[in-house]
Amino acid sequence: MQPTIIGWSHIPFGKLDALDIERMIADTALGALDHAGVEAGQIDSIHVGTFNGGFVYQDFPSALVFNAIPELRFTSTVRCENACSTGSAAVYSALDAVRSGRSACALVIGYEKMTSLPTAEVGKVLQKCSYAREEADVPGGFAGIFGQLAQTYFDRYGDQSDALAAIAAKNHHNGVSNPYAHMRRDFGYDFCRTPSEKNPFVAGPLKRTDCSMISDGAAALIIAAPDIARRARHAVEFRATVQVSDYLPLSRRDPIAFEGARLAWKQGLAQAGMTLDDLSLVETHDCFTIAELIEYEAMGLADPGQGARVILDGVTTKEGRLPVNASGGLKAKGHPVGATGVSMHVMAAMQVTGQAGAMQIPNARTAGVFNMGGAAVTNYLSILEARR
Repeated sequence: MQPTIIGWSHIPFGKLDALDIERMIADTALGALDHAGVEAGQIDSIHVGTFNGGFVYQDFPSALVFNAIPELRFTSTVRCENACSTGSAAVYSALDAVRSGRSACALVIGYEKMTSLPTAEVGKVLQKCSYAREEADVPGGFAGIFGQLAQTYFDRYGDQSDALAAIAAKNHHNGVSNPYAHMRRDFGYDFCRTPSEKNPFVAGPLKRTDCSMISDGAAALIIAAPDIARRARHAVEFRATVQVSDYLPLSRRDPIAFEGARLAWKQGLAQAGMTLDDLSLVETHDCFTIAELIEYEAMGLADPGQGARVILDGVTTKEGRLPVNASGGLKAKGHPVGATGVSMHVMAAMQVTGQAGAMQIPNARTAGVFNMGGAAVTNYLSILEARR
């Protein structure tokens, strides 16, 4: 059975003091049901993605949506967690349920409430996604870990500060057009390139503008079996779904090769029978600008060490050959961990159905979605296409 996305919902990301996790879950679930035009009673499985790890006291969230939508009571529910790819884990859980025939109409919800904790505490929670035995004491948390990756890349291939600033400037420029983005401000290249009091170095060669934001947020999808999708008013099909995992310890692999990401892209394009030239756009996991740079190489836009040319030649701008992160990416949109993978699929679905508003890439029909957990430890690659 070929599962199809038939509806979605997304709340604005940001510091959402007025919304607790129950409200975020309820709002996105109700929005997705409305967008899909399905009744709550048609949902027969619910897949909830949240990392938590100590961000909020409430855990075991899979049935919380019942409080706001009692019609969902007694529906099968599951909570998924896979570090920063938690949202995609929930999407793939729903895909497995529909493909197996256990579910005909699945609700996917990804959410995270991060801003209730001080920044230092957030860093400690996120660092649990590293290999604790060797990496738990890296100063600066995950910014410190990716700062080390950036320095390793610079040592091997030369200073890439111009390219990182160009990626940050691109994504902030794109984020202005995204009504769901946490940061809707075009900082410009010069601000992103120049260290300053407002843009200090955070870890290694990474400045504040190289780091994604700590955000609250939620997004949801409805994924249905073919007999339901045939009658749907929106329909986005999966041409490929691949998940590849690698060693957790960075010491066990080349930390800047992103071999798991490279393999996910290779398998995904082969599964879809496509090349990068067949894609209208890509939403990729830019938790830090150095990640997007290396992901250019992993997806095949450049050889190792040559990723800078991709951004400096304008290949991945909205007007370029392959627009990357037209949504603003995690850099501008924000990175509420459990919501991110679901959000990326929502952004891509909006694009390929012509519903992306000011973010819209003209004539978009196909999209790649790459979401990773940790430093390219767990790698999800989806290729989406609007139903013809």
